[in-house]
Amino acid sequence: MLELIHAAGWPIWLLIATSVLGLALIIERFLSLRAGLVFPSRLPGQVLELLRQKNDKPEAIVRLAGNSPLGRVLAEVLMNRDESAAYRMAAIEDVGKDVAHRLNRYLPALATIAVVAPLMGLFGTVVGMIEIFASYTPAGGDPALLARGISIALYNTGFGIIIAIPALIFHRYFRSKVDHFLHRMEREAGALNRMIDRGAGQ
Repeated sequence: MLELIHAAGWPIWLLIATSVLGLALIIERFLSLRAGLVFPSRLPGQVLELLRQKNDKPEAIVRLAGNSPLGRVLAEVLMNRDESAAYRMAAIEDVGKDVAHRLNRYLPALATIAVVAPLMGLFGTVVGMIEIFASYTPAGGDPALLARGISIALYNTGFGIIIAIPALIFHRYFRSKVDHFLHRMEREAGALNRMIDRGAGQ
């Protein structure tokens, strides 16, 4: 491994740092976007039962809001149950935007890595080309310097692409997962909101 790094030259260290950052972001998002943490399956039923039993006291709402992102959205519905339908919808949209922002955290950084890694690889390629041209003298080229320049160019190009592909794949995967969670939250919040409206109309 050290021989490979030596053959790739100093530009490879930029790519190594980028790959470590990208891996850390992927692991963090995998842990944070688990379905059980974001969207507990039993929570909507528990909230409906809490509403039916009229047990939606401030303490219960605070616990619900700290339960999960879904809990925070549903807690906002309950917190504004006595307000007008328009006010309640505006409050739900506001908290939904904040939840979406938190769920999408670090995804722009992952997308940036997917874009920047090939450019870093291209930079390493340019450094390698400079080494190649520097190896030529009026007396002829130095084969050792020529080989080193070629290895720097190829290794950095390859590493840049290897880093960019998984970063792009995981960015798309996490974006899709977040969109799915937000869609389900919107449905659950809408269902709870309609139930409150029906209760108010009776």
